[in-house]
Amino acid sequence: MLSTVPELLTARLRQPILLALLALLAAAAAHAEPAPFDLAGPSLAVTVTRGQQTLPITQVPNLAPGDRLWIQADFPASQDAHYLMVAAFLRGATNPPPQNWFFPCETWTAKCMQKGLTVTVPPDAQQMLVFLAPETGGDFKTLVSAVRGRPGAFVRSSQDLNQASLDRARLEKYLAAVHSMNETDPSRLKEVAPLLARSLAIKIDDKCLDRNTLLQAPCLMQGQSSLILNDGHSTSIVEALTTGPASDLAMEASFTPQLSYGYYSPYIASVLDIARIFESFRTAQYQYIPALTTQQGEQLALTLNTPPSFHNPKSVIVVALPAVEQAQLPPLHAVDPKATFCLRKSTLALPVEGAPLVFSTAYAHGLTLKLTRDDGKTVELPARADAQHGGFVIDTKALGGAAVGDHVRASLQGYWGFEKYNAPSFELVNTHAQTWELATPDEGALTVGRDKTVHLQAGNVSCLDSVMLKGPDGTEHAAEWKAVKPNEVEITLPLQSAKPGAMTLLVTQYGASQAQPVQLQAFSEAAHLDSFAFRAGDSQGVLKGSRLDQVSSLVLQGVEFVPGKLDTSQGGDQLAMVTRDTQPMTTLKQGDVVAAKVLLNDGRTMALNTSVGAPRPRVTLIGKSMQTSASTSESNIELANPDELPQDAKLTFSVRAQSPATFVRDEQIEVAMADETASTMLSIANGGITLETSKVAVATLDPTKALGSSAFGPLLFRSIVNGVAGDWQSLATLVRLPLLRELKCPASAELACKLSGSSLFLVDSVSSDADFAHAVQVPDGFPGYSLPVPHPNNGLLYVKLRDDPTVVSRATLTTQQLPPSPEEVARASERQAAAPVQGPTPQ
Repeated sequence: MLSTVPELLTARLRQPILLALLALLAAAAAHAEPAPFDLAGPSLAVTVTRGQQTLPITQVPNLAPGDRLWIQADFPASQDAHYLMVAAFLRGATNPPPQNWFFPCETWTAKCMQKGLTVTVPPDAQQMLVFLAPETGGDFKTLVSAVRGRPGAFVRSSQDLNQASLDRARLEKYLAAVHSMNETDPSRLKEVAPLLARSLAIKIDDKCLDRNTLLQAPCLMQGQSSLILNDGHSTSIVEALTTGPASDLAMEASFTPQLSYGYYSPYIASVLDIARIFESFRTAQYQYIPALTTQQGEQLALTLNTPPSFHNPKSVIVVALPAVEQAQLPPLHAVDPKATFCLRKSTLALPVEGAPLVFSTAYAHGLTLKLTRDDGKTVELPARADAQHGGFVIDTKALGGAAVGDHVRASLQGYWGFEKYNAPSFELVNTHAQTWELATPDEGALTVGRDKTVHLQAGNVSCLDSVMLKGPDGTEHAAEWKAVKPNEVEITLPLQSAKPGAMTLLVTQYGASQAQPVQLQAFSEAAHLDSFAFRAGDSQGVLKGSRLDQVSSLVLQGVEFVPGKLDTSQGGDQLAMVTRDTQPMTTLKQGDVVAAKVLLNDGRTMALNTSVGAPRPRVTLIGKSMQTSASTSESNIELANPDELPQDAKLTFSVRAQSPATFVRDEQIEVAMADETASTMLSIANGGITLETSKVAVATLDPTKALGSSAFGPLLFRSIVNGVAGDWQSLATLVRLPLLRELKCPASAELACKLSGSSLFLVDSVSSDADFAHAVQVPDGFPGYSLPVPHPNNGLLYVKLRDDPTVVSRATLTTQQLPPSPEEVARASERQAAAPVQGPTPQ
């Protein structure tokens, strides 16, 4: 019989030397890395029957009451040691299972070897474990007593083993794909690695893809365990402890001080938690060792991190089967719901994301793409999840030459375990004859002597297969291309060595019998300078002409300008020229006419007269203030940087005119995000600007109305007069605030607190100190309404917002004390029992 905790404590009290040694060993174990799961164990053949349908366990993500399971241990023929296999069901952390929920099977007997073990999931069951215990006299009763005595620990073990197995499946799928591609075609790693990472929720170092091809794969496989990102779907599948004290226990492993409050990956946290729990099971007679499961065909291969022992303490292998719960269908969605795909493409890949288990397990099966032909009949094309393609790969051979409309809406369907599953739908287009033509700005803009980028337009470009350029002499060269819009592709024409004259683009679509021609005309062009537009006080100007790619520099009154961005349109070039030190020229005034000297790459120089234009409009910021709303104070966050502007606040700022010296009636102030993806115009006409005097103006900005609810980050402003824009200036940093409602903390400082609120994805990280030495990083796209955080320091938490993560702000919340969990009470009792008894004080 397993020793009880009080018996062990009594033995330790009688042996102080042994107690000291055990304390040292425990301290060493607390700081040691958990042993890796790299020992091959036996396999389990398991099938699940629900109603009239039977599936292998590798296709079953969850069990249900009434399911009939057939289990058979697959030991080698030379196996000498006898193992008792026990299937056990659990019903929660605080409710010991009845004794008739344990089912033994003597694997060394002919009956168990041939027929295996058949069990039925009882009502109210929540978890299922399989034990492989060495044969002894009282092994079954001992195991039943251990499980019934500590059901919560075995419930947690089931959860952690399932989570770690699912996480490990994603990692092994990723590593196998990278290794295989490195052996067969390493040049494709840069293209495929991001697709693998997206599909399997794996974190990769983008810098690895910038390395030499031979060094990319080793870099991508470094720090294997830390590559695994949190996956909400697999967590929901194995989650069994969601409320009450058990949920506090569930947070403990990932957010204890030993784990640096979340610096480890979810997989490492699960492995550490497994090691801690199983160490607590150890007695003089038995030790429980965890086994992770790997799907191999229709069997579960077991992987151990501890060699089994057949001497005291004997090893009991613990295997977790899927939880007994409602099916959690994968939350798959199309990467781009508006994208269209070519039905006739030889390798049709439909990109999806959001459910890594679809790619790393066999839970999703029987998948097909269903579409309707012109005759009204439906066609189902076989589909398979392929992480290397970043989605589902469709076998279009079954379509053959069937007549299908130009536009078809198709949907993925199949099964998730026993459940019917409808995956995302996609817009497909069929290959058909259509008109291809150059975009208007590119007409007549082809000049030989350099490669040229043009835009080719059609009704839909999804079925484009290849583009060839046929020159005047009949030679053909492949042209690089990429789709930029549903109806437009960008093509780089190889004109560096071409001769002027008539040319033909040969456009080939998937499934088309021949290419469609597009006629072009290429011209020769000599270097020519038209003008240099420059304004007083500027640090840049625009050189206009042709063949400006040959320009090396421009000198104006001793100040050197170097080339910037080159823009070619309508047969002419416009080249931005910027002062080498980016400092504005202050010596030239409006109306000055000076000679500019232009140096070409081949050493030639050309002269160009330049007239200095009026200076750009410019204003200076006098001051600013903001009017916050009620929701800002309800967020319970005190912004530390006065330049931070809450999104729902109103900003009022004043400016002084510099150039021109007074404001004109049609002058505007543009406010925009730093990347200029969202902007707004403030003017006297729309009420955004009010003149205090002719030289001072007050502007009012409502960020949400003007820029939208997704605007964030640095805000810039500039003055615009008669269509001429001034230089951008900093205005404020727009931040969106989450709503932090309550903070609940357990009594023990070692356990994490629970912070609840809404829009928590707007938080970058939370810490108990301003230096963020013990910070919790909030995952990207976090959809939840609560997260574990460290204990507050003097009632304060420190927050970094995702919109401005360089600034540390304070969050003030009233801390609610949680009652101690059963685990905390048990540990306190053990510490009290282990304390030496104090004798009477001498008089």
